[in-house]
Amino acid sequence: MNSVSISSELTELLKGNNIQMHLSVPQLVEKVLTREEGVLTSTGAVRATTGKYTGRSPKDKYIVEEASIKDKIDWGSVNQPISEEVFNNLYNKVINYLAQKDEVFVFKGFAGADKKYQLPIQVINEYAWHNLFAHQLFIRPTEEELLDHETKFTVISAPNFKADPSVDGTNSETFIMVSFERRTVLIGGTEYAGEMKKSIFSIMNYLLPENDILSMHCSANVGLEGDVALFFGLSGTGKTTLSADPNRRLIGDDEHGWSPNGVFNIEGGCYAKCINLSREKEPQIFDAIRFGSVLENVMLNHETRIADYDDNTLTENTRAAYPIQAIDNIVDPSIAGHPNTIIFLTADAFGVLPPISKLTKEQAMFHFLSGYTSKLAGTERGITSPQATFSTCFGSPFLPLPATTYAEMLGKKIDEHNANVYLVNTGWTGGEYGVGNRMKLSYTRAMVQAALEGELNNVETVTDEIFGLNIPLHVPGVPDEVLQPNKTWADQGAYEVKAKELAAKFRDNFNKFTNVSSDILEKGAPKA
Repeated sequence: MNSVSISSELTELLKGNNIQMHLSVPQLVEKVLTREEGVLTSTGAVRATTGKYTGRSPKDKYIVEEASIKDKIDWGSVNQPISEEVFNNLYNKVINYLAQKDEVFVFKGFAGADKKYQLPIQVINEYAWHNLFAHQLFIRPTEEELLDHETKFTVISAPNFKADPSVDGTNSETFIMVSFERRTVLIGGTEYAGEMKKSIFSIMNYLLPENDILSMHCSANVGLEGDVALFFGLSGTGKTTLSADPNRRLIGDDEHGWSPNGVFNIEGGCYAKCINLSREKEPQIFDAIRFGSVLENVMLNHETRIADYDDNTLTENTRAAYPIQAIDNIVDPSIAGHPNTIIFLTADAFGVLPPISKLTKEQAMFHFLSGYTSKLAGTERGITSPQATFSTCFGSPFLPLPATTYAEMLGKKIDEHNANVYLVNTGWTGGEYGVGNRMKLSYTRAMVQAALEGELNNVETVTDEIFGLNIPLHVPGVPDEVLQPNKTWADQGAYEVKAKELAAKFRDNFNKFTNVSSDILEKGAPKA
């Protein structure tokens, strides 16, 4: 897996007169505008729309079933196998398609801020705005690094090339295929730029564990004393909000590796959701959207070109892509030491999980494998009460290896570096959604701050009888009665019913893991 052979077809393509190699941001912006791929907003960002697909297409994502990786991949609905023959046929068609284009755009850069574990990549695009996205999301090389750049993985994206399922062996016109032996990601039939970002993350989730590096879907920051914190959490749990701390520098907002040397950002940029974005709520993101940034599916005022972040006409999944350097309070390069504190965030709409609890190693592995949060009533058609949502390791769509690989690595690193792990519930208190209230952000911030500053390391705790979680009895800045969820409910019987209901959902979900250590179940799972 350490060597890579570039196909003769790709070599010929990159020699073509239509190749625009590693254009600067201003050059790419000019191309976007002259090719009418997007428009300029009032802040100087580029706005593009993605047509039919405004999010990822998980049912159209495949891994090529190759001899060297066949026995390592966790095959299933997330990692669908596709034959080498299907991949090779589509690969040749896409290369021939791009060779006929007037312009094809190439970016060369890296994934992984730690040079020891860096993956040199190139991204080949039909669209200039996609190449601008790649320029901002991945790690940009210096001029010297560009001269010595030796590509080890290539992303080829041709949105307007659509597969014919009856001929090409795909599920639809769209395809996202990873060949580890050919070191290539092939994308077609979708204009959604996030497919490129997540494909590289999936690749790193395969490659990094081979080097004893835990790859993680989380944000990370570092305090004034050099103390490092990780924040895991699914959408709506407060990961971006809580990791953006004026007293701590951002390492990265989404993808990281934890190596023998410490934590490093996999990316060179941020891909932030911006529905309902405002300067008041998220000033760092709001102010980062300027010249060179890319806005995806955001509605604009026709005359002023001012973005309307509250308008979800095209999608709720509106996005902004910008380099991490667009944020002031960062670590550059994006590397830091070993984590002192790990925060798992959940927004429990059942209102029964404690607002903060300290986890044992086994509980940390259980909740890492669970990756729990909840959907709210009214967010999707047919949902009338809170729905439990589980995403393994807080990133199940991007894990090529069995989930236990990542959980066991996490447990080992918690032990090695004596990291403190907390489960923080940013969801409901005093009752489930519709009865109780959302946890006050000021309380959550106070709890997270206490955890980060070590104030909860040795505090007195009480054990939750249903979930087995250790709940601090006192947290500075938080009323004591808020800390124990059963005491916030007016109806104790209703609380117990709802808590046991959620505990059962955790256990039912965990049944899918067949090769988990018995310790994780015995010591980490809910007790009821």
